[in-house]
Amino acid sequence: MAGDSNSKRRVSRSTESKNTQDININIIEGNNNPKAQVQERAAVFDQHFYDGIPFFADNKPSRTNEKASTTAGEEFYDGIPRFPEDSLPNKPKSKVSEVSLRLGKAVTTGIAIGLEKAVEVLDTLGSSLTNLNVSSGFSSGAAIKGNKISILAFEVANTIVKGFNLLQSLSAKSIRHLKEEVLLSVAVQNLVSKDMDELLRIVAADKRQELEVFSNEVIRFGNRSKDPQWRNLDCYFEKQTHMLKDGNPSRISREINVQRLSRDEPELIMLQLMTLADFTVELYHELDALDKLEQDFQRKCEEEDQRGDSLALLRAEIKSHMRQIRHLKKKSLWCRSLEEVVRKLVAIVLFLHLEISNALGNADDHGPLTGHMSNCQRLGPAGLALHHANIVLQIDTLVDKSTMPANTKDALYQSLPPNIKLALRSKLPSLRAVEEISVAYITYEMHKKLHWLVPMAINTSKAHKRFGWLGEWAYSGYEVKKKTGVMWIETFYHADREKVEHCILELLLWLHRLAIRSKAHSDAIAG
Repeated sequence: MAGDSNSKRRVSRSTESKNTQDININIIEGNNNPKAQVQERAAVFDQHFYDGIPFFADNKPSRTNEKASTTAGEEFYDGIPRFPEDSLPNKPKSKVSEVSLRLGKAVTTGIAIGLEKAVEVLDTLGSSLTNLNVSSGFSSGAAIKGNKISILAFEVANTIVKGFNLLQSLSAKSIRHLKEEVLLSVAVQNLVSKDMDELLRIVAADKRQELEVFSNEVIRFGNRSKDPQWRNLDCYFEKQTHMLKDGNPSRISREINVQRLSRDEPELIMLQLMTLADFTVELYHELDALDKLEQDFQRKCEEEDQRGDSLALLRAEIKSHMRQIRHLKKKSLWCRSLEEVVRKLVAIVLFLHLEISNALGNADDHGPLTGHMSNCQRLGPAGLALHHANIVLQIDTLVDKSTMPANTKDALYQSLPPNIKLALRSKLPSLRAVEEISVAYITYEMHKKLHWLVPMAINTSKAHKRFGWLGEWAYSGYEVKKKTGVMWIETFYHADREKVEHCILELLLWLHRLAIRSKAHSDAIAG
């Protein structure tokens, strides 16, 4: 009976408000086993999960009667209620909405933590944002008609990936890897600092900067919301930041009730959002493929000698892509409520504020760096990190070559900063006894330094290529969520400029010796 009732409500959405009381009785009193209801819905709808985010169907005019349209629409139905934009109720959420929200989230997390735990996650997150509604003065007290994310889905997906990677980088495994391997690596110790406390302060400051970028994007999405409580979130986030700067993180914990959130719960929320982001990535590629097909179809239509059967095949392929796109829109962020996604992202921002302090201890003092790093010029702020990384990579490509083309050497020399050129000219005349050093020894000395210098240069290049309006997820696909990315401490960004340029100068001097010995060896063979 429960399944029939649900089916009727989907077909006759116009009678939803009339039957609200009956639905309440059916869900709350008629069946005391909500888990069975969830499983039944999952079985009917191909086991798609309910993510608790209101779903908006594309409101296109139907060419058939209402019943036929509903039946056809159920082909892609994923168990998330669909509301046409012009029929969203502009009134407070009913008990039905609250119950369906909790049951839907339970489907997402039920496998990992069980139905009861999933409902507790929603309760905890709801209570953690209580102060935002009450104390911020943003809320008007009335429910606001929601916004469908639509074309903004790709930017929202990019933001979700940033939040996911930041959360993963603060996990116990990532922090252990940071302290035991990254900060103790030869490159970091030689080029950044040997002081562990100073290195932790640098990492904490970087994480705060990443969080600021993430939260600024959440603020921007909130400002596009129709619900005024999600606008001007910058004031609310700034308040939380000031609490941490005051050295009293327990105060922010009490205000947002975040002490009730274990780390597993925000991770479950991010995994849920990442599932939607994955479908959004797939939608992005499908739209790109459809655009190319339509351009090809248009070009072939303009060709006079084009046969009709090839156009028919291309037209059928276009229709297939369009069906897949409609399917992906319903499973991705495209048809979700912007307000509900922002609500979840705000909860993640608040959790990350505390998680950075918890993961890195008291290393982050929210103030300027002191000690060695305050007295040296770093390559990142000077805008030279990528340039110096490219010089190191050019030297690395020349080491194992049997001959060095003149144009390659000239290009390398022209790319050198003026101070390195000047130092190189003063050092070259002092080189003596080059003929007594073998090529094998020269390459050994160069590889010994390049062994730890090249990985940092490669990381620098990767870090500068990952930025864009869509980010690297649009090009690397699903692998993006399986890695936390390169930290700035692993690049030339925080490296001491003087130390890096000293290493480059040493490599250039060895490269000069190698060029002389290689030329002498070639002349001996030719003679």
